[in-house]
Amino acid sequence: MATAPHQPSRTVHRLAWLDALRGVGALAVVGEHLTTWAMPWLRPTSFNLGVYGVLVFFLVSGYIIPTSLERHGDVRAFWIGRLFRLYPLYLAVIAVVLALAWWIPIRPEVPRDGSAVAAHATMLMDAVGSAGVLNTMWTLSYEMLFYLLAVALFATGRRDRWGIVPVLFALLAAGAGLLLAGPPVVGAWPAWVSCAVFVAGLACVLAGRGGTAAVYVLGAMALALMASSRVPWFGAAMIAVMFTGTAIRRWEGGEGRLWPVGVVAVLVGSTPMWALNAGWWWVRPDRWGLTIVLAGLTFAVAMAARGRRVPAALTWLGTVSYSLYLVHLPILLVIMELVGEMRWSPLPAQLGVGAAFLAVLLPACWLSHRLVEQPLQRLGRRLTARRPVVAAA
Repeated sequence: MATAPHQPSRTVHRLAWLDALRGVGALAVVGEHLTTWAMPWLRPTSFNLGVYGVLVFFLVSGYIIPTSLERHGDVRAFWIGRLFRLYPLYLAVIAVVLALAWWIPIRPEVPRDGSAVAAHATMLMDAVGSAGVLNTMWTLSYEMLFYLLAVALFATGRRDRWGIVPVLFALLAAGAGLLLAGPPVVGAWPAWVSCAVFVAGLACVLAGRGGTAAVYVLGAMALALMASSRVPWFGAAMIAVMFTGTAIRRWEGGEGRLWPVGVVAVLVGSTPMWALNAGWWWVRPDRWGLTIVLAGLTFAVAMAARGRRVPAALTWLGTVSYSLYLVHLPILLVIMELVGEMRWSPLPAQLGVGAAFLAVLLPACWLSHRLVEQPLQRLGRRLTARRPVVAAA
């Protein structure tokens, strides 16, 4: 009884440190794109700032999503919440990019046929060999794969108390790097098939009919897509990172072991050393390894300090992090189109443009969060409240 009044405070602190990590991750991605274009002297080259931010995001997702799903025990509510959390702003940003296409052309990597629509409808672009209208959208593919896999594992009723799942995905990444130089399946049909399965499966879950079978089918599809994504080892590595977050959460709660975290770090960190498809500058062993170490240290430090008060600015950035992540690139593209190349401009001009970009970005993120994200999230919660709890079927 004596500890009950302090529970809300502990909850606030727990959520605050996760929000702060989201804010750090989003800022890192923004920083990668801004410095690459306007301030190359400020961009680190010993590690990839953008991938560092993505890894922090993925650790947070892995930490919070499966345990939240288990705590509420409602697959249908989970998917309603995810759909109303992710899609409104995602579709709004796509609409803005398409509306500007007469001026700023869509990336040439995006297919010019219906398969691009199918790939974007599921957010599985990277997993089906397509490309997003914004290059930041590739991370959403692996978030979605993780959700599909986490829900399928939840439906089995078993918890991965030994942390075997992230190790298996890390081993899959290591093997894929050794055996696959590219996706084993190419063409437009994976986008169409995955879209049909995705829509049909979620329809069953949301309707409460055949939900268990649908969850397993969606999980199997996620496994297949991960193994056949554009860079199979990288996709499996990202899933391993997310399930590493889950293993950390289980260890924290006294329900798991910590050793899988080290195994995954070694396997994922060393895979580029033998991967057939690892020609990017930032997956060279030294840079890739440092990126992973920094992301892990960031998460560990934040977790160790989770009982302390977090700066309000960081928690605010975490609250609007999804907007920050999706909105910053269209704004940056417009500014790039207006002012041109900035990498060799005088320092005052670079700093001025960077400050102007942030002065536009932060209010835009606040507005998109208030006007797009929050109203649709409230609608999702209302829809969830009207439905009975459904574990998987």
